[in-house]
Amino acid sequence: MTLRRHAAFYAVVGGLQWLLEYALMLTLSQWVMPVEPANVIGRLCGAVLGFWLNGKWTFAADDTHVGRHAALRFIVMWVALTALNTGIVAHLDDAFGLRTAQLLKPAADMLTGGIGFLLSRHWVYRKR
Repeated sequence: MTLRRHAAFYAVVGGLQWLLEYALMLTLSQWVMPVEPANVIGRLCGAVLGFWLNGKWTFAADDTHVGRHAALRFIVMWVALTALNTGIVAHLDDAFGLRTAQLLKPAADMLTGGIGFLLSRHWVYRKR
């Protein structure tokens, strides 16, 4: 599959993930909890959706696999990118307030999403 097709499919799946993630983060941080745990919960829910769709649709090929090894790699990637993303959002919250953190979260998501695309394409879903 071409880079263009991978990127297009990843963008569609990422959009679905992001809508779920961002809606949860906004709702939870506005009414229930601080922005950091709200961000992690949103990212976790989006990750479950994205792991399955990207493995079965975006990166599906003869040299890819969705199984235990891919899941372990995905978890490692997800934890690292969630730490980075949450650190960015927390810094924005501390420096500029909740509203700014909520408004600028999409920029943090684009950064970590781009890194996630590269790692998914070249590492997470590859057969050993």
